[in-house]
Amino acid sequence: MKSKNSVCDVDLVYLWVNGNDPEWKARRNAFIGKTTEDSPINCKGRYANNDELKYSLRSVELYAPWIRKIFIVTDNQVPEWLDTTNPRIQIVDHSEILPPESRPCFNSCLIEAFLYRIPGLSEHFLYANDDMFLNREVWLNDFFSPDGYPIVRLTRKPFRKVRWLLREKLLRKPLRNFSRKIGNASRVVEEKYGIYYTGIMHHNIDSYLKSDFQRVIEEIFPEKFEPMLAHRMRDDSDIERIVFVYTALAEKKAILRYVTDRESMLVGIHKARHFIRLQHLHPTFFCLNDSEYATNEDRIRAKEYLQSRFPDKISFEK
Repeated sequence: MKSKNSVCDVDLVYLWVNGNDPEWKARRNAFIGKTTEDSPINCKGRYANNDELKYSLRSVELYAPWIRKIFIVTDNQVPEWLDTTNPRIQIVDHSEILPPESRPCFNSCLIEAFLYRIPGLSEHFLYANDDMFLNREVWLNDFFSPDGYPIVRLTRKPFRKVRWLLREKLLRKPLRNFSRKIGNASRVVEEKYGIYYTGIMHHNIDSYLKSDFQRVIEEIFPEKFEPMLAHRMRDDSDIERIVFVYTALAEKKAILRYVTDRESMLVGIHKARHFIRLQHLHPTFFCLNDSEYATNEDRIRAKEYLQSRFPDKISFEK
């Protein structure tokens, strides 16, 4: 590693869903009572499977081979190309971590809140969505300080609280679901610690302590999270997982680091110019973000890029 660090084992956790799976679609449609769903918070882009996980794992094996174990949290699904006999891979079903009253669950925010229940998960762990990738070599010290605190990467949003307030109250433009959830996290931390954090997550691989999750859910804000148990779909009153980061920062148990596109870049797959900028900047982290704006042609372009960037099969594949 780059320097001496008190951290021993670090695991990596993914959430993964194959939104193309007919059985999964049937479960979801039966729950929501619809055959289609085109809203921004539950559109095709939120669940579409474009084999991103395979390429993300390739990037991890290439640039972070020191990670101990990889847990993939799914809803009764397994990627067909995944070698589940590999001892470093473990599939975790929703039923192993979510309470019965929260299943079936199609709300990533709620699933994330219970990651600390993953059997065998290390105290120090990384968390990623399947559309997040490493673009160059990283080390343990890029995620945890020598004394074991998580290094928190945020994007600067210095006037976020005021801007969002003006948007809603003056311009009467509703905030997007993601923004509302971040705002909820900011408010509960401000109420508890008197600090309003305006930075937002850099939308890529993040570092956490399992014990921080448990303390926030069970000891610090149990009354705030209890209503979420019934939110099997995304809801504007949800609390985004950035609450774990804000709490750690407020308690001075995390190291804050602000980033730009030169270190961590969010690529909208529907924007061709983003791919050009990605290759120009060559950041450490990048995310190929699907959304309600993306088309199937955009998804094809994204997969072609990933295949060219990470062409080699790895130990996690059959």
